[in-house]
Amino acid sequence: MPDWTDLRYLLTGNQRQQRAYSLLQALNLWPVLADFKPVLAGTIPLGIDITGSDLDVLCEVAPAETQRFGGLLQRHYGRRTGFKLMQHTISGYPSIVSSFRYRGREVEVFGQALPTAQQNGFRHLLVEAAVLEAGGEAWRRAVRRLKKQGLKTEPAFANLLQLPGNPYAALLELEGKSIAELQAYMARHSTIRNW
Repeated sequence: MPDWTDLRYLLTGNQRQQRAYSLLQALNLWPVLADFKPVLAGTIPLGIDITGSDLDVLCEVAPAETQRFGGLLQRHYGRRTGFKLMQHTISGYPSIVSSFRYRGREVEVFGQALPTAQQNGFRHLLVEAAVLEAGGEAWRRAVRRLKKQGLKTEPAFANLLQLPGNPYAALLELEGKSIAELQAYMARHSTIRNW
């Protein structure tokens, strides 16, 4: 698996991943947010994005840094089309979410008072990457198909894996499983056959 903290893996990816790299470079997002350890999550790193998929950037933002983080986003991206900046409490953690459009793409920057590696968005990325590695191209196609039908990413994976309950929580139950363990699970529970 790639080093998700180093965007250069996108350079060897598909055309959409290479365009995402170019867009993030043009925005200068990683240098601007360097103090907050940005990581690209979501569908683009996994190569399962569809038309309209956004760029999801996760950041580690301590509560004392929320104002500085929001100020950086406002100063550097506040004039971008559709710019929004909101504060929430998500899963009990202070969080700040900003979104805007650039070159026709939605960019969402999510900051939470947790190391990025502990945030659910990053944890989902790791589980989904492992499932895709275990399942191969048939799984990529199946996830994209469900996304085109309107399902969000985690519910699409949960549907294909027949995971009961809340798809966001259920997916995390597969965290840390080896590729062999995932393949065995998928052979028993998956709705995809002949993968």
